[in-house]
Amino acid sequence: MLSLGAASSAAAASDVTGHVYVNDNTAGENTVAAFDRHSDGSLTRMPGSPFAAGGQGSGAIIGSQGALQRSGDGRYLLAADAGSNQISVLRIRPDGSLAKAQGSPVYSGGFEPVSIAVHDNLVYVANEGNKATGTGSNYTGFTLNRGGHLTPLPGSTVPLPRTANPGDILFNSTGTNLVGVEVGTSDPSTFLIDSFVVGKHGSLAAAAGSPFPAQAAGPFGSEFSPADPSRLYVSNAHGGAGNGSVSAFNVAGNGTLSSIGASPYADGQTAPCWVEISHDGAYLFAVNTGSTTISGYRISADGSLTNVSTTGFRSGTGIRPFDARLDPTGADLYVVDAALNAVSAFAVSGGALNEISGSAFSLPVGATPFGLVAI
Repeated sequence: MLSLGAASSAAAASDVTGHVYVNDNTAGENTVAAFDRHSDGSLTRMPGSPFAAGGQGSGAIIGSQGALQRSGDGRYLLAADAGSNQISVLRIRPDGSLAKAQGSPVYSGGFEPVSIAVHDNLVYVANEGNKATGTGSNYTGFTLNRGGHLTPLPGSTVPLPRTANPGDILFNSTGTNLVGVEVGTSDPSTFLIDSFVVGKHGSLAAAAGSPFPAQAAGPFGSEFSPADPSRLYVSNAHGGAGNGSVSAFNVAGNGTLSSIGASPYADGQTAPCWVEISHDGAYLFAVNTGSTTISGYRISADGSLTNVSTTGFRSGTGIRPFDARLDPTGADLYVVDAALNAVSAFAVSGGALNEISGSAFSLPVGATPFGLVAI
């Protein structure tokens, strides 16, 4: 017969439905925090967490989307090591714990990697660049084999101007198009979206007219619709107080961008930076870092947006909510809180959100997190 304590532990273990991982971006050796995810959306620290990534974090808050990604086959995590200009590959064990893959970490191909795009065995990294020297800002490609070895893709590097300040890089669901977002500076001419067609062996061909002008100041987080690989959504973060918006684009097969409807679509909030779309492509969530809220949009059949909800954080304002990801079922949304050093969790009902009991869930001491994955 099980003791009461053993029975409780067994019940807790049986309630684990998945895991959530966060790139801690810790100074010195970087780590990845790992949580068990439960059926009610709550999180508990996984035994052994945090796990050493191998490279070094910057120890400073970095704004970008996608600094932690899962491999196409689901077996690995890829983490940006912003402090050592490397990418770490970690194997996901059956119990969700992590182990460094052989040969990891590897040089990112530039300076301060901030975002990672993955499709099947193809990986591209956005490197922020060295502000002091104006060098090392680029997109660089790699291949990832089944053993977790990340290998540079010859001739893949696309240099970026020192004003680029890339915030995100991502593939569409078919892997035929790749987009990189240049947040830019205060100069409107630097607010740009880079669009590429992906060749057979992973090479990139810039679309005619690329880079394309953004529709508002500070294009930042972005996502292709999971339901339609030709639709791209980009948040506009630097429009000022109460002037946030999200842009909607059609992306042609040749990579050219065209506006959808009356884009950009205002949300009346400040600094919408991170974007996540429901798995059925029906709703979009924009994390407003400046106003500490999340905007919910309904996505119409033609791809246009309608703002339907605004949700605040129980923790209050000023916590700097960052990257956001839905769990595989789409029932819960997880958001990294950079200033709070925690992960907030919200139950999802259509375009409405409700923060779950126990949120926010603490990250390790010393973390300056960016990027998370929910499996």
